Amino acid sequence: METTASKDREIGIGVIGMGGFGLFAVQQFLQTPNTKLVAIAGSKREEASRTAKRFGAEQLGSIEELVNHPDVDVIYIATPPFLHYEQSMLALNAGKHVICEKPLAMNSEQGAEMLALAKEKGLLMVTNLMQRYNPMFARVKHLIDKNLLGDFLHGYFENYAGDEGLSPEHWFWDRTKSGGIFIEHGVHFFDMFAGWLGKGTVKAAQVIKRPTVDSSDNADIEDQVQAIVEYGDDVTGRKLVNFYHGFTQTGRMDRQEMRLLFERGDITLFEWVPTRMILRCVADEETTRALMDLFPGAQLNVTATISGKDQPLRGRHKEFDAYQQIELRFGFGDEKQHLYGELLRLMFRDQTNAIQYPGTHRIVNEQNGLQSLETATIADQMARQ
Repeated sequence: METTASKDREIGIGVIGMGGFGLFAVQQFLQTPNTKLVAIAGSKREEASRTAKRFGAEQLGSIEELVNHPDVDVIYIATPPFLHYEQSMLALNAGKHVICEKPLAMNSEQGAEMLALAKEKGLLMVTNLMQRYNPMFARVKHLIDKNLLGDFLHGYFENYAGDEGLSPEHWFWDRTKSGGIFIEHGVHFFDMFAGWLGKGTVKAAQVIKRPTVDSSDNADIEDQVQAIVEYGDDVTGRKLVNFYHGFTQTGRMDRQEMRLLFERGDITLFEWVPTRMILRCVADEETTRALMDLFPGAQLNVTATISGKDQPLRGRHKEFDAYQQIELRFGFGDEKQHLYGELLRLMFRDQTNAIQYPGTHRIVNEQNGLQSLETATIADQMARQ
């Protein structure tokens, strides 16, 4: 592997773009043993100066200086999406590993080129899709794979996002800088469902522009998008999942919810980094035990007892036995921000292990960033047809 890293010394981190989130992320990364923040470039913000001072890092005048710094092994890119391709290619050509905030790039053609260069040079080119490190993600994956509630049938993700911090001039609304909502934000959730259900196919997509109130308004703000993605096939069964993103809410009403429907119940996950879950189902003794093992410490509420003339239950022309209708509530004591930090720590540790020990299995690899971007690109294109 072509890398400046050595097992005998610290892994040096260089950061391009250091705003509030960059600071939060770097604080998590540096909790990994044998890592050091070497240098920062591409930002003159107060956060950058503060971070450099706190960790004894250099503040460099150019990105070229950063990617050619001899003590930097991995570059973390936390800039707007339109800069990811150029900055990643600079870092890769300088022989540095790259961890990039989502999305990987502005389109899948750029993304494929970035991954090809990384592969040629034996370097990491990873998108920070940290959702896959969430224990809740793994629990839902287990529930689907083990068919605990029967076949998965349908899902939705609804993102009622706040826009108070996004002025009309913010780069988020500029498609030439963000790529649009599907690409800038939707990749996280396309990746989550792909992790649960396999690769999906976009069947429909729409975009809605904000109405113009007066001539001073930006008439080109796209603030709502939705897409329908199909998973599975005729053999495994086709499933549709709806994805909605609306950046329309006051910050206090910012909220997210996703629901997965099965033959014998459903689960609802709350927050864009899911911490809380409500599961409702009909279950026999074996299923109840399996669910309590999967969600340890969950609050179990019995909605109804099923017996006698009510047996067997029927659905989709199938018969099955269940002795209770139950509700599980799980994760309501967890602090979302603390979990977010833990997911960043796990992601970074996973990637640095692969730098130290090439060939190590990673939960998130290069293909996750590209595949989620491909889905988002198709959805964005279809919404404009």
